[in-house]
Amino acid sequence: MEVGLFTFGDVGTNPETGAKVDHPTRLRNLVEEIALADEVGVDVFGLGEHHRPNYAVSAPPVVLAAAAQATRNIRLTSAVTVLSSEDPIRVWQDFATLDGLSNGRAEIMVGRGSFIESFPLFGYDLKDYDALFEEKLAMLIAANDGARLDWPGTKFTQRVDHLGLYPRPVQEKLPIWIAVGGTPQSAVRAGGLGLPMAVAIIGGEPRRFAPLTDLYRRAAKQAGNEDAARVSLNVHGYVAETTERAKDIFYPAHSQVMNQIGRERGFAPQTRERFEAETGPEGAMFVGSPAQVADKILSFKEDLGFDRVSVQMAIGVIEHAEMMKAIELFGTKVAPELRKG
Repeated sequence: MEVGLFTFGDVGTNPETGAKVDHPTRLRNLVEEIALADEVGVDVFGLGEHHRPNYAVSAPPVVLAAAAQATRNIRLTSAVTVLSSEDPIRVWQDFATLDGLSNGRAEIMVGRGSFIESFPLFGYDLKDYDALFEEKLAMLIAANDGARLDWPGTKFTQRVDHLGLYPRPVQEKLPIWIAVGGTPQSAVRAGGLGLPMAVAIIGGEPRRFAPLTDLYRRAAKQAGNEDAARVSLNVHGYVAETTERAKDIFYPAHSQVMNQIGRERGFAPQTRERFEAETGPEGAMFVGSPAQVADKILSFKEDLGFDRVSVQMAIGVIEHAEMMKAIELFGTKVAPELRKG
């Protein structure tokens, strides 16, 4: 099993200390965190693209390029690239450049995104939500197929007549993952295209996603892509020396973020009782001691059949020193147990 971490680069006020973290500070801390993750043996680190004041990462490949120079082995990916509001050729070029800087460690994870700011920012209409993603994904896949691109053009993409794409990556093809939030059609599309699928689980019971991963693998098999089928489980979590310590650090920051999002979307507020339920054996949050987090992840392995697990530990503003401790524990204590399983 591959083991990873991802974050959106949260900024703002630490709910425990009152200390403020701005965009430049968070970006520099991120490079340190990725470098430590590499040092302790984490397989992959992802950065999510957002265009909101409470996140520092609007350009994942730029930050990952900085991290490439401070690392040697860890794979570097977006988590996600909001492809609907991007130019697919530029996305491919950015990550091909990252691939060269990292000597073949770049990946792209594409999705529609969980927020809508990028659509008006780059001149797109939300009513075209589905068509934008479908057309641009097809163009990105075509760009990944060879040194020259022939593309007929669509409503939302330009025509390209046998033009070269540069720089060429180290890898023959850049790995392209599709991130899904639970929609069966998305799982079928990923399987049919022979692309690996990342399943985002941020609430409820993870086992309810078993039909989705089964559907993905069936679609891949029917399309002759069974050998290419891979699933990543992307979840919220945190690790500390003890379960109590992990909860006490993670809860204030996590609840602050989820309550803000909840106010925007009309969700019920996060409570400590709800948090405790979500961190229980069947809940969607993987928070606790190294042994507890490893055991909980492995308990879902058979039902969900995932090949990679990636944990979002940096949700909200958590003290950088505490995050570094958590990354070290994750890499040295959690990851080895997961690989055994």
